Order: sequence, then structure tokens, then C-alpha cells
Amino acid sequence: MSKPCLPAGRIGIIAGSGVDDLLFTKGFKRKKIKTKYGVIPVKEGLVEGKGIVFLNRHGSDYCSPHEINYRGNLQALARSGVNKIIALAAVGSMNLKMKPGNLVLLSDFIDLTRGRTEYFDPVVFTDVSFPYDAYLRSLIKKAAEQSGLKIHPAAVYVCAQGPRFESKAEIKMYRKLGGDVVGMTQVPEVVLASEVGIPYAVIAVVTNYAAGISPKKVSSGEVISMMSEKNKELSQLLTRVIKLL
Repeated sequence: MSKPCLPAGRIGIIAGSGVDDLLFTKGFKRKKIKTKYGVIPVKEGLVEGKGIVFLNRHGSDYCSPHEINYRGNLQALARSGVNKIIALAAVGSMNLKMKPGNLVLLSDFIDLTRGRTEYFDPVVFTDVSFPYDAYLRSLIKKAAEQSGLKIHPAAVYVCAQGPRFESKAEIKMYRKLGGDVVGMTQVPEVVLASEVGIPYAVIAVVTNYAAGISPKKVSSGEVISMMSEKNKELSQLLTRVIKLL
């Protein structure tokens, strides 16, 4: 895929559970961005000579998925001059081909959340036919191949309300709807990125099988543990992606 004509801008990196920092953000400068929706803490720095704005979607006090300030987060990145976003996400797998520890590129989503505001003020009718940017996904795939990492090129993400994990019956239903992986944070993040016109892609880490796929119970501990374990791999992959941008 040919490189699109993007204006010069910074790269936004959004992380979450188990990834409070990446290896390359250690020396980044902390900053607070004022938005219409509150003050958002970010970290800014350079990687491969390119401006990076790092944001933890859960905030410094760790908000639950349904309480995250998604509008503030996206507006903060936009006001920081970000013109492309690569996000990380922890997911449970409903697809036996996508095993714990695997990396997955999200390609579409199903929203099953309740009461989350999916738009900025004033209301905009946003098209989400292609929510995950094809060019960014192709670069991530290329970077993974160069790094010798296996990455599943496409997956449908089911966004559940949380903060509880899903029941076995719910997972059975999500699979019938066409879902591959399940999580709690993609909506409205992906929708708001589309609304502000920032190309957005997600590297998902399969942290566990969803309820009923394996006999053991799902726990937040295994999610955080897997994401922490993947920090070095994700940091190296993102560094290579940034170099390609």
C-alpha cells in the first residue's frame, strides 16, 4: 500500500492495563493538556527523531473501562498535534486460532456497551465503515514481519461494557455475531478517533481465552501479567513502526 499524504505531525501512542510505560517513554517529559472534557496527563518525547505523545487511556488514577475520559483523551492528542494514533489493547480470545500471547491487528468492531458518549459536542454523524486505518495496519504488519513476530492481520473486536468479565453465554453469543476477540475499551475510543479524523490502528495482545473457551476462570491478574510480560516486545515493535512512519 502506498504511503498516504499525511501532514507533518506527531504520533500518538495509547496504552492501557499493564502498560503504564513503554521502554522508550522512560525519559519522556510529563505534561497536562487542558481540554473541554478535563485535564489529561500525557508524556512527550522523541523516538527515532519523531515526536511521540504517550497516553494511558485509564489515567493516572486508573479509571475502569466504562469510566474512562475517552473524549478528553482524544481531544488531548488532537491538541498536541497528533495526526496518527497507534493504540495497544488487551483482549480475550474467542477464536481458537488466536492464542494467549499472540498479537492481533483489529479490523472492525461490534459495540455492546451502554451509556457511553460516542461523540464530541456538537453532534457529528461519523462514518465508521473503515475504523482501523489500512495504511497503519500495513506498516504494523510489515514491522512485525521484520521483527520475526507473528501477528494476526485482522480480527473483529466485541466491546463489552465491563468492568465485569463476560459470562459463558455472552461469549457464545459474541462468537455467533462474528467476534474474534473481546475487550472493554475500544468504544468509544475508535469512534472518536474517526470523528476527529486521526488515522487509528490497534495492536491487540491476547491475554487469555474468554469465558467458556477454556475451563479456568478469567482474572484481571492474568491480563495485567501478560501485558507486562509483552512490554519489551511491544516497545521494540512500536519503535520499528515509528521508524517506518
